[in-house]
Amino acid sequence: MARIKGGVTSRRRHKKLFKLTKSYRHGRKHIVKHAKEAVLKSGVYAYRDRRAKKRTARSLWITKINAAARTHGMRYSDLMRGLATAKITLNRKSLAELAEWHPAQFEALMKSLKKN
Repeated sequence: MARIKGGVTSRRRHKKLFKLTKSYRHGRKHIVKHAKEAVLKSGVYAYRDRRAKKRTARSLWITKINAAARTHGMRYSDLMRGLATAKITLNRKSLAELAEWHPAQFEALMKSLKKN
């Protein structure tokens, strides 16, 4: 049986690796060892930052809701407590969108909370 060398397989694997490091600079782009490390590290950063993105979005929604609530003379915490007691189940994302893009509806919501 003839000996099969791994040249084709290695080349294919390296090409796949270099495709992932296309926009990198210097050795991280075209040296296999450095490229492999860079791809692994970028995966770690991507995993971490997908979770951080959710936290950042939530804090932005809270900031928007707080700003809109304060224009109507109410704090964020009072608004959220009022929503809970009135059994209104709007999440922070939809509340922030309501405050930013539909101020008339948000104002109506604030008036209904102030009555209660």
